[in-house]
Amino acid sequence: NNFETRIWHLIDSPTGFLVHILANYKPLWKMKKINSDNNVKLRLTMLKLGKIISITILLSWVSVVEANERGTVTNLPIPRFVSMKVSEGFVRRGPSKLHRIDWVYKHRNTPLMVTGEYEHWRRVQDVDGQGGWMHFRLLSGTRTVVFKSEKSPVKRRNYEGADTVFFAEKGVIGNLDECNPNWCKVYVNKKKGWVLKSHIWGVFENELRN
Repeated sequence: NNFETRIWHLIDSPTGFLVHILANYKPLWKMKKINSDNNVKLRLTMLKLGKIISITILLSWVSVVEANERGTVTNLPIPRFVSMKVSEGFVRRGPSKLHRIDWVYKHRNTPLMVTGEYEHWRRVQDVDGQGGWMHFRLLSGTRTVVFKSEKSPVKRRNYEGADTVFFAEKGVIGNLDECNPNWCKVYVNKKKGWVLKSHIWGVFENELRN
């Protein structure tokens, strides 16, 4: 009904909820008595709203996490790369199951960048710059990369003149092995080789691995 529609719209937008309260505030003695059904619904909804608003306020700490370059939950570097360890993962607008699902990732091992932490939730970003909040149990520390060029040559050795082992198309996901300043060794469907960092996403420009 209209009552539920209005309430759930406010739940999805905590900022809008606060604006709504300020714009429509009335002293208690001037409020009309609502019927008992709506009263029950309002009480239950306000409990959920309280949690949402608390989370919204605490999310301001995420910027502090980034400034310190360490996650307040894991003490791991921020940002950092992880991968998805499930074949389907929900990406939500905020760090709780009460928040709307904005995205659904459908590929296991998809590389993601963690840019924030809150309790059991991690704020992530994909190769296209899209993202949101995912539960930490959906993520793995296993490093993977995604090819971002239309046709990337994967070489037998880490220099331009080396033989090409195979070509990887845009969107192909591979496991990340070692990296030097310009090249990374990757594994794709039991094939391995070296690819320029500029052709992949999931590793930092100056990252070294051995």
